[in-house]
Amino acid sequence: MAATTSRAASDAATPGRRPGPLSEDELRLIDAWWRAANYLSVGQIYLLDNPLLREPLRPEDVKPRLLGHWGTTPGLNLVYAHMNRVIKARDLDAIYITGPGHGGPGLVANAYLEGTWSEVYPKVGRDEAGLQQLFRQFSFPGGIPSHVAAEVPGSIHEGGELGYSLAHAYGAAFDNPDLVVCCVVGDGEAETGPLATSWHSNKFLDPARDGAVLPILHLNGWKIANPTVLARIPDDELVKLFEGYGHRVHIVAGDDPGKVHQALASTLDTALDEIANIQAAARAKPATAPDRPRWPMIVLRTPKGWTGPEIVDGVQVEGTFRSHQVPVSNARGDDEHRQILEDWLRSYRPEELFDDRGRLVPELAELAPHGARRMSANPHANGGLLLRDLVLPDFRDYAVEVAKPGTTSSEATRVLGGFLRDTMAANGSTFRIFGPDETASNRLDAVFEATDKTWNAEITPIDVQLAPDGRVMEVLSEHLCQGWLEGYLLTGRHGLFNCYEAFIHIVDSMFNQHAKWLKVTRDLDWRRPIASLNYLLSSHVWRQDHNGFSHQDPGFIDHVVNKKAEVIRVYLPPDANTLLSVADHCLRSRNYVNVIVAGKQSALNWLSMDDAIVHATRGAGIWGFASNDDGGEPDVVLGCAGDIPTLETLAAVDLLRQHLPDLKVRVVNVVDLMRLQDSREHPHGMTHAEFDALFTTDRPIVFAYHGYPWLIHRLTYRRTNHDNLHVRGYKEEGTTTTPFDMVMLNDLDRYHLVMDVIDRVPELADRAGHVRQLMVDSRLRARAWTREHGEDLPEVRDWTWPY
Repeated sequence: MAATTSRAASDAATPGRRPGPLSEDELRLIDAWWRAANYLSVGQIYLLDNPLLREPLRPEDVKPRLLGHWGTTPGLNLVYAHMNRVIKARDLDAIYITGPGHGGPGLVANAYLEGTWSEVYPKVGRDEAGLQQLFRQFSFPGGIPSHVAAEVPGSIHEGGELGYSLAHAYGAAFDNPDLVVCCVVGDGEAETGPLATSWHSNKFLDPARDGAVLPILHLNGWKIANPTVLARIPDDELVKLFEGYGHRVHIVAGDDPGKVHQALASTLDTALDEIANIQAAARAKPATAPDRPRWPMIVLRTPKGWTGPEIVDGVQVEGTFRSHQVPVSNARGDDEHRQILEDWLRSYRPEELFDDRGRLVPELAELAPHGARRMSANPHANGGLLLRDLVLPDFRDYAVEVAKPGTTSSEATRVLGGFLRDTMAANGSTFRIFGPDETASNRLDAVFEATDKTWNAEITPIDVQLAPDGRVMEVLSEHLCQGWLEGYLLTGRHGLFNCYEAFIHIVDSMFNQHAKWLKVTRDLDWRRPIASLNYLLSSHVWRQDHNGFSHQDPGFIDHVVNKKAEVIRVYLPPDANTLLSVADHCLRSRNYVNVIVAGKQSALNWLSMDDAIVHATRGAGIWGFASNDDGGEPDVVLGCAGDIPTLETLAAVDLLRQHLPDLKVRVVNVVDLMRLQDSREHPHGMTHAEFDALFTTDRPIVFAYHGYPWLIHRLTYRRTNHDNLHVRGYKEEGTTTTPFDMVMLNDLDRYHLVMDVIDRVPELADRAGHVRQLMVDSRLRARAWTREHGEDLPEVRDWTWPY
């Protein structure tokens, strides 16, 4: 059935019809840019050849597989065109974040129209051949993805997994006083939990110090197959909702292109004036600035799939969910569908937009901002260009004195807090700490000696450490912390995310997306490396005895190691000095995700600072002070990774020395977990020769691990001696109990480790039965003590290394 093509802006610039801030010529030109971006967007989804429609479309001109999303794209192109106008008029420093990232063809189109695409990818020239390549590459094998991925210049947000655009936008704006972040939020995306809480980010934005975020909520009314919630509530309810979030709401609505152009131009001018006034007031007199400002936002209500086919096969497409992806589904094989596609493309009048060589006509090319003012070329969207090394204090200055291993105790994260405090003091606009109300709980509270917590809502006399210009970002949303940090890193700064170990799982999928982004950027030479995303996970599984089972989960490590080896790193420092060395290394690194797991409770100090540096650099090594194999072949190897497994392993060694003094024991401690993997699979991995030198080729290995034990088997399954490896770790047993009862519940305690040694060293089978029975009895006695006294046995609780 024939289709009619909607108002493709063909009459947008009719003389005398459009009152508003745009002159007739400005309206004509901005509409022409929009048409050009829409034309390129449709071409990317559909065309292999004939990019300028110099002849009627043939089946072979159309891609055999039609992949992409049209519905959101015309709205994205509309906002982009209007942002370019205000960038040029006001000399704005602005970037564009695309919440509905499935509108990838639109952002690719605008990057091409601005010239950036051809600068970054010279094979896609600014001519007819380049247009053909631009169309062909989209969602095509060997080409580019369908979303606003890392391959798209100007993007810091792929938008594949929805919900994080606004958090990324605010992260980009923090400490960027001259930056305006235009963030288009899709109305489907707006239904996600992370996006819903992201509206509160304006309570953490300091107009005196930070840049501005201009949210544009795009209400096109539909998701894949359903209406959107916010599009189906009355405007007065919608306005009250966002006024409740603290915004001044401006609504632009319509389906007449000329009227919408004028309304959006006027509204953008108003919103940017409001932003400028807010910032000027705050920066003129920060101490007496007015109460928290009401930042502007725009609600843009336009049809989904606007300017596309109205009707296809007898059903409404434009303005419905049917336009979400590919409105004309069989343009290669069906003559009628192909004619609809051709009419659609020709409705944009490409002959007015591109010259005979396929170049954008000069009057349209001139609409683009110049150089780094182009949103597709803004260095803030390629943050490595702006990245500067942190000014780090010497971590050795914070060392804990260790005259003898295992005899004094420290709270490792509290020690680290002093280092982070001075790091914050030395990097006043390039380093922030993020956490879901857990910075003090994780004993990093020394940082509050250098700065407060960011807070731009009401402050009462009983509040402490809250200030608009604070630099510790705390909000009870792991999603928001992660999104802010990612936006901060992607625009060229540094940061650290501290969190309870069990609850970092809340951002599992956000970690996924960032790790994927880093993986892709490693193959893009024009994307400069950014600072690593650093997780500090504390209040961990073995010291959540007070909160119970819900707080006990070390599985984030398992999740992380699924990602590409060149991106992920996992560190399990056994004590405070090793934590300092590891943290310094991670804060200096680039393009990684670093996971550090460290306890906050008082724990034994094992290594002097010099020894800790060597050990952390090596990543895994024999602890000579705890071993008695005298450089020869041991009878058994005790491996350990993590602070509590290390404690229990060393206590087990003490018991073995007391009761089986002739047994030759080697202790191997692992800080860098990926050292266990084969060097052919991970750049930090050991060769087989290196691994065998530590763990032997044929002796029993009892390995005490912080997390789920099967991960160690995964990492070591190719090793010569894997058949002799027995791992103890967390096996999903927990409750509210004592610290030692927690390790006993999971058979990670010192007594059970001794039993494991006896069970696995063949020559002990006939002569160590009495020792094994003693260990069984010791476990029973320890458990009975907890049930009677509510605390651990003094000999367990107060144990120190006696040698």
